[in-house]
Amino acid sequence: MSLVPPNRSQTGWPRGVNQFGNKYIQQTKPLTLERTINLYPLTNYTFGTKEPLYEKDSSVAARFQRMREEFDKIGMRRTVEGVLIVHEHRLPHVLLLQLGTTFFKLPGGELNPGEDEVEGLKRLMTEILGRQDGVQQDWVIDDCIGNWWRPNFEPPQYPYIPAHITKPKEHKKLFLVQLQEKALFAVPKNYKLVAAPLFELYDNAPGYGPIISSLPQLLSRFNFIYN
Repeated sequence: MSLVPPNRSQTGWPRGVNQFGNKYIQQTKPLTLERTINLYPLTNYTFGTKEPLYEKDSSVAARFQRMREEFDKIGMRRTVEGVLIVHEHRLPHVLLLQLGTTFFKLPGGELNPGEDEVEGLKRLMTEILGRQDGVQQDWVIDDCIGNWWRPNFEPPQYPYIPAHITKPKEHKKLFLVQLQEKALFAVPKNYKLVAAPLFELYDNAPGYGPIISSLPQLLSRFNFIYN
């Protein structure tokens, strides 16, 4: 013999579920909602060259000195970087800029004071990889997939703000960029644009640094469609 709690509806299935619940109660989005990202073959993309694009600072020490001076004037530095993904034989690859033999970076850079993050990333992507024939590049900026903070005027960055830090010196945001089916990229002559497979990046902070090596985990929530 089962006891039914008072005022509990006996309609619907399973028993005890109000059959009108979905009609009158606002439903939340399912937690299993996943994003779909279209990936296209690396061979779909053409890579040209353009004039060299040099860093603002001649050394690491100079970079942190400029960061210190700007922090006193305008506060925390804001940087944005784009994650561009292609595939080769159905294996996702991230496009990276290579400088020299051992330094890799995502395309992006510093935002101007008050500049919108998405518009700023589009500007930076055009400066770095935009074509030179006057054809406007259409950058589709999707999700923000990561946030990193620099607590001090030093190299270490973290995916959180340490508890004892009240004024981070830099905030870096990573955005997924949805590539068109085909595109032409103009790469500065002092850089190489390389396609690094996710399995090469995974757990490889010694080779690519903590941010780039974390991309496989950050991208694992997406459902890739290989076109």
